[in-house]
Amino acid sequence: MKKVFLYFGAMALLLLSSCRSTQQEVTYFQDLEVNNPVSVDSIGTIRIEPDDQISIVVTCKDPELTALFNLVSPQYYLGGSNSSSSYNRVSYYTIDAQGNIDFPVIGKIHVAGLTREQTADKVKDLLVKSGQITNPIVTVEFANLTFSVLGEVKSAGKYNITRNRTTILDAISMAGDLTITGLRGPIFLIREQDGKRVTYEVDIRSKDIFNSPAYYIKQNDIIYVRPNKMRAGQSTINENTFSNVSFWVTFCSFLTSFGVLVFK
Repeated sequence: MKKVFLYFGAMALLLLSSCRSTQQEVTYFQDLEVNNPVSVDSIGTIRIEPDDQISIVVTCKDPELTALFNLVSPQYYLGGSNSSSSYNRVSYYTIDAQGNIDFPVIGKIHVAGLTREQTADKVKDLLVKSGQITNPIVTVEFANLTFSVLGEVKSAGKYNITRNRTTILDAISMAGDLTITGLRGPIFLIREQDGKRVTYEVDIRSKDIFNSPAYYIKQNDIIYVRPNKMRAGQSTINENTFSNVSFWVTFCSFLTSFGVLVFK
């Protein structure tokens, strides 16, 4: 009988060890330091790149003068809309391969590498220097900037970038967070930069993620969350744990060992 208690004691320790190991695999930010402020810089701010699309809206006190500097969709002219409604139909500028846009009246403006605020300031300065408008208000918005999240998340797909800075944690949150079967690390982020495709690895179990060049995402980034061993194994066993051969082998081995101890 003593052997039975020893056996079950060993099994209990094994289960506790397994639970502890599982917790270490799924818990985020395990090494965070509480009440230890860390400075945050602005390196993650989205900057405009060739092939991006942006909207630029210029407003001032004179609606007719303002209309000269705003691109509007063709239906504005075809539909006979009044001038006040034209501002709701602003078309997008596509950044060319050289990083320029062709702005009404002003001409070519180089905007690649600039943030939204820098682009707005540059357009505003050029408008004022042209002498054709005073005190303009310039608003710049992203149009087609997206990133993709694939793999073991609740809602894989493509998502829009609407903020100046979006982190990989924001991206994962937008995708509904990782599933319980998704590996917390390494998570892959694939990025095209300087004509090359670069793959970064991040681990959301560690605070080191905040120092990664992949922490702030950029347009066209692809985030891939890999499945853990259990999930990968399920895919070949009709995703049914009770159909897994190793499960039944382990279960039968347990019953055999138990029987030997009890009836010996």
